[in-house]
Amino acid sequence: IPQDMRAMHSISMVQWTRTVMLLLLPILIPLAGALLTALLPIDGRGRPALGVAAALAQLVAAGMLLSGLPEGGRLSLMLGNWPQPYGIELVADTLSAALVLVSALLGLVVLLYSLGQDGSKNAAQDATATPLMLGLLASVAAVFLAADLFNLYVWFELMLITTLGLLVSRGSLRGNEAAFKYLAMNLVGTLLLLMAVALIYAASGQLNFASLQVAGQWPEVAAGLRPYLGLLLLALLLKAGALPLFAWLPASYPVLPPAVLALVGGLLTKVAAYVLLRLTGQVFAVPELWLEALGWLALLTMFVGVLGAAYHWDVRRILALHIVSQVGYLLLGIALASPAAAAGTTYFAIHNILVKANLFLIAGLMFASAGHYDLRRIGGLYAARPLLAVLFLISAFSLVGVPPSTGFWGKFMLLKEAFEQQRYVWGGGALAVGLLTLYSMSKIWLEGFWKAHPASTASAATIPPPAYAAVLLLTGLILVMGLYPEPFIHLAQVATAGFWNPGGVP
Repeated sequence: IPQDMRAMHSISMVQWTRTVMLLLLPILIPLAGALLTALLPIDGRGRPALGVAAALAQLVAAGMLLSGLPEGGRLSLMLGNWPQPYGIELVADTLSAALVLVSALLGLVVLLYSLGQDGSKNAAQDATATPLMLGLLASVAAVFLAADLFNLYVWFELMLITTLGLLVSRGSLRGNEAAFKYLAMNLVGTLLLLMAVALIYAASGQLNFASLQVAGQWPEVAAGLRPYLGLLLLALLLKAGALPLFAWLPASYPVLPPAVLALVGGLLTKVAAYVLLRLTGQVFAVPELWLEALGWLALLTMFVGVLGAAYHWDVRRILALHIVSQVGYLLLGIALASPAAAAGTTYFAIHNILVKANLFLIAGLMFASAGHYDLRRIGGLYAARPLLAVLFLISAFSLVGVPPSTGFWGKFMLLKEAFEQQRYVWGGGALAVGLLTLYSMSKIWLEGFWKAHPASTASAATIPPPAYAAVLLLTGLILVMGLYPEPFIHLAQVATAGFWNPGGVP
């Protein structure tokens, strides 16, 4: 073999190995961590500590993946040595790699928060959740990197299984009831998703995103795919928690412990919204009438979610219903169907993952301080926990969209595009939802922090330093994203530059 050919072969092997490591490590590390933590004794701090180590390793791997992408390019890996479109393909571009990094960061934060448990019976029960949380992080990363519909379905199934495990891990009656409600609705979504995948394959002979994009350019294939595409979008709307398919979310999420609730509530609906954005923006040609209907559905989802939040008094249920409301903003960005709207949707999704998770963690600290989640039965937290009050205000202002918070920039990008497209009702409705969000966040502040505790005073019990450290870490990142938004907005624009553009490559 000539010397230059051997050198080229050596370089290609190095590049292939590097690609394999970059794409697989964010998935394999949390899977290995889940296995190892499951083998450790259930009592003690071994599981949470190993969970933090695994999450930190995944975060490093995710950072390497994002920094290792070629300029404006992507990395692709065909597993099993099968050629496209038959092999299972993993693809990382700027969008998927950035979301893998954000999910890994959130995993590290919530597992760090879990270290604050005190070794009681609840701590042992929470330790059983560590392997499941790592399994959830692995499945979320795999969904972000999946480049074919069947692989997407498989990892959605693992997300469902790990979430069910987290719901029943404490063995309580409420947890089992919530798990049944979650399972009943999400099984419908899973069956719809599997049916859609099978029918799309039958109609086109393809499952790979890039191959489906090419096949959809033939008018007869596109027409045949349309009803099955509708089935696929319906399944994803159910998993995203859109109206009227969201009842499972406020019925199941509030029973979870704070760290688990922050992970599940921060990620799952945004994962489904990401898949909707990817499929509608790059893979399939969605009829304009469908996008019109999606825009109005987004507006209704916003209002129903925020009105439900305004009605309730339980902090966890208020925040859970705000998940539904904020999903409406993500659906609005998808319905606007433009590169600018895609960038706004991406920035808003990252903002919402961080802010929503932080608010759930803060709710856990409120419970630890005041002894209840019901706002009518707590109070006095401003005097007892001034630092906690400040941390809550920062995240609450961001959720509302007060300038210059992350929520302000995310909503500004979406509303600017809505008004430029002359979607005045959609934009005005989104602004009105922001005012209603302010009302429910003000209710938490006035009832939980400002008024005196109805019984006596808030608890003076010490909050574990790891829990405070986790909340401070997320709050610091939220502040940086709000005060210095330019690099994050630029990242979102680069990540979605090809969306709804001819020639955009999935």
